[in-house]
Formats: sequence, C-alpha cells, structure tokens
Amino acid sequence: MDGRAARLLDGRRATTHWAACADLAARFPAVRVRPDALYVRDGPLFTPAGVTAGIDLTLTLVENDHGPERARTTAKYLVVLLHRPGGQSQFTVRGSATAAPGSALRRVLDVVAADPAAPHTLATMAAHASLSERHLTRLFRRTVGTTPTRYGEQVRVEAAKTLLEATHDGVDRIARVCGFGSDDTMRRAFLRGVGTTPAEYRQRFRSAHPTP
Repeated sequence: MDGRAARLLDGRRATTHWAACADLAARFPAVRVRPDALYVRDGPLFTPAGVTAGIDLTLTLVENDHGPERARTTAKYLVVLLHRPGGQSQFTVRGSATAAPGSALRRVLDVVAADPAAPHTLATMAAHASLSERHLTRLFRRTVGTTPTRYGEQVRVEAAKTLLEATHDGVDRIARVCGFGSDDTMRRAFLRGVGTTPAEYRQRFRSAHPTP
C-alpha cells in the first residue's frame, strides 16, 4: 500500500508528476496538491514531482543532514546544479493555465500569450473578455491561481527567459521587447517570480549556440 492509499498525506501539501496531479487531487481530496512544485516538504514527509525532481529533493536532504559542502560535492559528482534557480516549476504558466476553448477566459489567455509585450492592463483584459474587472479577477484566481496582472507579468518573464537563453540581445533590449519598459522593472519581476536576476539566469541557462 502506498503513502496516498494509507492516508499519510491527508491534510498535508504534496506533489507528484504533473500528469498525475489532477488524478491525485480527485482521488484524495484531503491532500493539498501542489501541481507546480518540483518537490514539497510537509512536516516529516517529502514528495517529489518525478525522477529529476527526486534528485533535487535528495540534494536538499543531503544538505540538511550533512551540510552544504557535502551537498555541493554530491551535486558535482552527479553533474547537476545544487539548487536550480529559475524554472522552479514543472511547467510554464502558459502551459498550466487551462480554460475551455471559446470561453471568455480562454480569449484573454490567448491574447496575452500571443503578444506578451502589449499593455495588458486589467481594464484591457476585461474588455477582451467582455467581463467586469472584478468578475475576470475572480475567474483568474479560481482557474489560473493568480491575478490577471500577475499572469501577464509571468508570461513576460517566460518570454524574456527564452530570449536570455537563445540570443545575444542585451538585457535592456530584452526588457523593452518583452514589455517591461526597463531592465530594472524586468529585474524586479525576475526576482519575484524566478528568484534570481536576468543576468544570473542567462549565465546558468544560456544556449551554447545562441542566435545572433
């Protein structure tokens, strides 16, 4: 009998592979499923999202039990990062945001994804959906798990990640192209959503052959 069937996770936060999160939540409603996490610790119990997430979790346990130096040595031996800054989620916000085809919310999600740099204010998004700002905010919180404004920022961050990884463009230009207006605004958005700066993100994740 696994931990879920034994009710060990009842009342606790937990995660599993993204493809099984909905099933886990449906079969065991007492479990507070975190579909966006690589791994979750709740009290004495740990749950990873998959094989590589299990490595992240293992390194965390090594660091907790034996200190950062032992954890760094282990990570070096495995040829992995000790901590993965950025991408601390199983999937992108655009991929995880679901809405019925043809619905008002779907129209807004598609408009923002198609042009992240556009001025997607709460008012303009509500107009695209033909809904009041209050109603749209409620839909976003219930379906997407965040506010419309925060969603727009997350989409811009993901667009910037792609350019930081794949091009030689300067951070200031990428900020303008992605709708942040300035590199300082983009930096603050990265720190909020990714936990690192754009420059640090590029250093770790840039392609070996970026586009000129």
